[in-house]
Amino acid sequence: MRTVAYCRVSTNKEEQLESLESQQKFFDEYAKKNGCNLVKIYADEGKSGTKIKNRTQLLRLLSDAKDGLFDLVLIKDVSRLARNTVDFLVSIRKLKALNIEVRFVNNNFTSSECSEFTLTLLSAIAQEESANTSKRVKFGKKQNAERGRVPNFVYGYDKVPGDYFNLNVNEDEAKTVRRIFNLYTQESHGANRIAAILNSEGILTKRGCKWSQNAISRILTNEIYIGKIINGKQEVADFLTGKRREKNENDWYVVDRPELKIIDDVVYEKAQRILQSRTNLFIQSGERNSERYVFSKLIRCACCGYAFRRIERKYQNTYVTWVCSGRNANGADSCPNKTVIKENELLQAIREYFIGVLSDKPNVMNQILTEFNRQFKSRDENIVSKAGLTARLSQLKKSKANYITMFENEIISIEELKGKTKEINAEMDELNQELKLVALNISKSDLLKNLLEQTFEDMEHLLKDDHISHSMLSRIIEKITVEEGAHIDIYLKLFNELGLENNFTLMYDHT
Repeated sequence: MRTVAYCRVSTNKEEQLESLESQQKFFDEYAKKNGCNLVKIYADEGKSGTKIKNRTQLLRLLSDAKDGLFDLVLIKDVSRLARNTVDFLVSIRKLKALNIEVRFVNNNFTSSECSEFTLTLLSAIAQEESANTSKRVKFGKKQNAERGRVPNFVYGYDKVPGDYFNLNVNEDEAKTVRRIFNLYTQESHGANRIAAILNSEGILTKRGCKWSQNAISRILTNEIYIGKIINGKQEVADFLTGKRREKNENDWYVVDRPELKIIDDVVYEKAQRILQSRTNLFIQSGERNSERYVFSKLIRCACCGYAFRRIERKYQNTYVTWVCSGRNANGADSCPNKTVIKENELLQAIREYFIGVLSDKPNVMNQILTEFNRQFKSRDENIVSKAGLTARLSQLKKSKANYITMFENEIISIEELKGKTKEINAEMDELNQELKLVALNISKSDLLKNLLEQTFEDMEHLLKDDHISHSMLSRIIEKITVEEGAHIDIYLKLFNELGLENNFTLMYDHT
C-alpha cells in the first residue's frame, strides 16, 4: 500500500526540530515494521496546529491526495493533524471522500474505524489543550509586562547574564541608536536611506543581519530608548485564528526604567512628529516621503499639484531633467505644464542665490525682520491664549480620529478621508506654530534672528560641499513650485517654521 506520513512541530526551536527529526525516524521504522511502502513524509516546521492556512506541507498532502499519489496517511496522534476541530474534520472528510485512510498510530485507530462523533471529541480535546496553553502563555506575558521585563532581544541592549528578562545598555550599539535618531531628526534622512547608510558601513543588526526600512522604523518608535517599557498594546483576540486587536491605551502596562534610557525625550518626540507628518502626507496624497534624489518631492507643479519626477538619459554623457509627473504619466490633456528643468542648472542657480544672500547678510536680515514685524503686528493685537490654542487643537485631534474611525468602519471612502483630514491637518500645523511662539520665552525678533543664523549656517555648509544631497537642501528649502512657462519659485523653510507668508522667494526663469 502506498503510504505517506505527516508530522508537525509548533516552533523552530532546536529541541522542537530534534522532535521533528525523531518523528520522521519513527515513521521510517514503523513503515518497515508494518510492511508499508513509505513514499513520502510531509513535515511542517514551526507551524501552529490551530491554523491550517500556514501549514504548507499539510496543504500539499491534501493536494497530492487529489492526484491519487497514495492510499494511506500515517499520523502520530490527533493533535499533530490539527488543534482546530473544524480544520481537523474538514481534512478527514476530504481524505475519506478520496478513499484514503488515516491511521493515528499512538491512538491505535484509523479514520474508518471511528465514528465522526468520536473523532470530533478527540479533536475538541486537542483544541481545548491548545486553548489552555494560550491562557498560560498570556498569563505569563501579563506577569512579565507588569514587572517591566523584556523577553525579547533589543538592539542597543544586552541580556543580563543569568537573567533572561533584564537588560544592560550596550554602549557600542547605543551609539548607533543615537546616530539613527540623529540621521532621522537632524539630517532628514528616511528609514530606507538610514538602513542603506548602516549597511554600506558594515553595521549589522542584533541578529547579524542587514538593516531594513522596517528595522529602522521599529527603533524609531520603540519607547524603551527613552527608558519606558510598554507592553500589552495588543492582545490575541482569537487563539484559533491568531488575530490580534489593539488595546485601549489605559490598559497598557507602562514601567519606567530610567537606567535603560539612550535617547533624550525631546529627540524621541521630534522623531514621532516626523513619522506622523509623513504618514499624513501618504494618507492625503498617496505619496511617500522620498529622498532618493536631490529634488525628490521638493518640486511641485503649480498647474496640477503633482510632484516633478526625475528623468535620466545617457548617451555620451548623463543628462538629468525634471518634469511634471502628472503630465508625464497622464498625458498633455491632464496638465499644460511642459516645463523641463535641467537639474544641474537649477542647482547652480540655487548656489548663486545662496552666495548672494550670504554676501549681503545684514541687508537680508533687516529686510526679513521688517517684513516679520509687519506681518506679526496684527497678530499681536489679537493674540490667542495658550489655553485657547490647546483646546482648539484637542478638538481637531478628536475630529480627525473620528474620521479615521469612520474610514476603518467603511462609513467613508479613502478619498473622503483625505478630503476631511486635509483642512484639519493644515489648521493643526498652524496651531502648533502658534503654540510654539506662545511657549517660547523670547521675543519674536530674537527667535527670527536665531532661525536666520541657523539658515545662514546651513547655506554655508551646503556651499562647502561639492555634492548637494536631498537632506542638505531640504533643511533650507520648503518647496519649489513650477508654473507653466518655466517660472520657478523657491520657498525657504525658515518662513514656514515661523508661520509667515513667504514673500522672500527665488525667482528663476529657465529659458
